[in-house]
Amino acid sequence: MRCPRVLCFSPRSVAGAVAAALLLHITLHADAACATGGSILFCEDFEALPPGITTSTATWTIQGASSMATVDSVHARGTQALHIAATGASKAFIYPTAFAPPMNSVFGRMWIFMDAFPTAPDFAHFTLVEASGAVGDGTLVRPIGGQFIPGVSTHALWGTGSDGGPTGDWLNWRATTPTADATWTCLEFQLDNPTSTINVWIDGVAKPELTVSKNFHNGTQVPFVFPTFDKIGMGFQEYQGGTTPATFNLWVDDITLATTRVGCNGAVSQA
Repeated sequence: MRCPRVLCFSPRSVAGAVAAALLLHITLHADAACATGGSILFCEDFEALPPGITTSTATWTIQGASSMATVDSVHARGTQALHIAATGASKAFIYPTAFAPPMNSVFGRMWIFMDAFPTAPDFAHFTLVEASGAVGDGTLVRPIGGQFIPGVSTHALWGTGSDGGPTGDWLNWRATTPTADATWTCLEFQLDNPTSTINVWIDGVAKPELTVSKNFHNGTQVPFVFPTFDKIGMGFQEYQGGTTPATFNLWVDDITLATTRVGCNGAVSQA
C-alpha cells in the first residue's frame, strides 16, 4: 500500500534518524563535558550538581551580595548551567578554592548566556572575570568585563581592565567588540605574567584590540604589573544602581582554567 509522504517511513530511514539523534545527543553532551588533561587547573560544567540554590562544592565557593546563584536547565550547553540573578550594584562570582597558576600565568574559558547586558545608566560598568593576589600592589586584573558607552553603540561593549593598583580604575573597551544578548558566547582570556599581558578571544576569534600589557593600557601611565595571583572569580558584577534591565540573568557554563589555551570545544548545543 502506498502511504502518504509525510506519514510513511522505511525501516532504513527510521534507523538512520535514530542513529542521527543518538549521535547528536552524544555530540551535545561532549560539548558540555569538562575538558581534561595535564594542563587543566580547574573545570566545572555543573552537570553533576543537584538543581537549586548553590553556594559551594569541594572545589569552589560562590561569594557575592544582593544576588542569587542556582543550578538549572533553563539555558545550558549540556543539561545544566549556573544561573546568576543579580541587580545593579551587586555581585556573584564563583571562586576556585585553590588558585596558584604556574609561572603566574593562566588561560581561561567560559560560555555565557546573558538575557540582556546593561543599556542604562550611561557608562554602566560590569565585570565577568577578576583575578587578584595578596602579594603585589593591590591591582585587580579584569580580563573580561564591559561597559555601556552612550553615543558609541546601542550595545554594551566588551573590555579589559583593572582597578585598585597604581594604574587606577580603567577599562579598555572597543566599539568593535559589542556584547550579544540572549545568545551563547564563548569567552577566552590569557593572563601572561612576564609582560602583564591580557589577551582575549570571543567565540574563538582573537580580539587584539582588547589586548593590554605592562606599558600599553588605559590607566595612569605607570607600569601595569600583575600581582601574584591567588584568587580568581568568574560570574557577574555590576557597579551602578538604577540599571536597565533592573535584574540581570546570566547563565555560565563549561568554565575551564588551564596552562594552555583550551578553545571553545565545539558549537553551542542548545538555547
